[in-house]
Amino acid sequence: MQFIDPLNNTNLENYKLLIGSVIPRPIAFITTISKEGVVNGAPFSYFNIVSSTPPLLSIAIRRENGKIKDTLRNILENKEFVIHIVDSTNVEAINKTAINFPYNNSEIEYADLTLIESIKVKVPGVKEAKIRLECKLEDRFEIKDKETIVTDLVIGKVVGYNIDEDILFEGKINTQKLDPVARLAGNSYSKLGEIFELKKYKL
Repeated sequence: MQFIDPLNNTNLENYKLLIGSVIPRPIAFITTISKEGVVNGAPFSYFNIVSSTPPLLSIAIRRENGKIKDTLRNILENKEFVIHIVDSTNVEAINKTAINFPYNNSEIEYADLTLIESIKVKVPGVKEAKIRLECKLEDRFEIKDKETIVTDLVIGKVVGYNIDEDILFEGKINTQKLDPVARLAGNSYSKLGEIFELKKYKL
């Protein structure tokens, strides 16, 4: 076992160790809308559940050279966004949206994704996702490296679930029918492998 002190690493070295260790990571494809009305779409793999009561999700959005991304700018301006779960049927299209487009250029059009109206938020979702989670901004935290803000941690409150009826059974999601795709390191992704069950131990 080798011990590595993160203080002796570069940012890139820490990044590589973390994204190769914390796997697989679910991918959130997030749509937002600018004040000019342009719909932005981008994938994020620093994403997970915070709480079910109330239903809260977290997304960490890294800054690039101190500049905030369009996704964060739109969320802060409108306080609304839609999270889509990436699956095997839409991962190729969503991967196209990871390109750094100029501000107010729509990744949705480039990826040939289909916008669909949301129920409780003004931001539209994309029809190609089996799960769309309509969210409102609950909180936002600035994460600093020394004195520089490097990441924004966004907490979204789910105000509406849009779930394909084919994957929904008695209030539960059929994982195999959802067929989610997860992020690994580099250009690697993963699909579901062997699924097994373990019963909880009781004292």
